[in-house]
Amino acid sequence: MEIEPNFGFIVHDVARLLSRRFNDRAVVRLGLTRAQCRLLGYLARNEGINQAGLADLLEIKPMTLVRQIDRMEDSGWIARRPDPADRRARRLYLTERAWPILSRILAVSDEVKSEAFVGLSDAEGHALIEQLRRVHANLSDRVPPASLPAAAGFDDPPAMPRAARAVAAG
Repeated sequence: MEIEPNFGFIVHDVARLLSRRFNDRAVVRLGLTRAQCRLLGYLARNEGINQAGLADLLEIKPMTLVRQIDRMEDSGWIARRPDPADRRARRLYLTERAWPILSRILAVSDEVKSEAFVGLSDAEGHALIEQLRRVHANLSDRVPPASLPAAAGFDDPPAMPRAARAVAAG
């Protein structure tokens, strides 16, 4: 009996392959792992968030994130600052060193996406992204389906905060 790979298997395997290819390139070109790039990307979109909130967004355990933040703070990528509303809490921010690397992270990401989409037309790429967004919305506990933004342009980089765009533009 031959068993065809199901949707979940294919999506998981594609994610694994994308992750591995991105990580291999990021380590060599940027000196950062995929997990570190992901943390920087989420933090760029959510500066001033606390560690628990970032752990929730990244869907990892807070203790795992604390160790990663410690290492990235020691390397000068992120900074912890006091929360003005709660003296016990700390807020997370990118450092001046981190902003310029975001455009390089996006370039590696775009390169891997282009390789993954070889053989797909622009319309097929748009459709695939839109369909996966809808599937994601259907399964996400945090994002109601109606609130997901429309698919960004096939070749457009993800939205970045104004400060990141200014740094990336030169």
